[in-house]
Amino acid sequence: MSLRLSTVILPYRRWNEGGRSAWTRAEQLGFHTAYTYDHLSWRSFRDGPWFGAIPTLTAAAAATERLRLGTLVTSPNFRHPVTL
Repeated sequence: MSLRLSTVILPYRRWNEGGRSAWTRAEQLGFHTAYTYDHLSWRSFRDGPWFGAIPTLTAAAAATERLRLGTLVTSPNFRHPVTL
């Protein structure tokens, strides 16, 4: 039996200002899966950028090789099923 660790990466960093490195670092550290939220905002980051989960995961998939990706929260009330 092996232990698989996961992490959560909040989508508040611009890709060229630490966003990409957060995802690649998670892979380098050996995490099995990295998740992000698809909230429309986050209380402590409400005055800064907050990026959509699907574009963030798309970019993370291009930047990593083995890391599994997913969302912890995705609201069908705000996201059309076709785009998901």
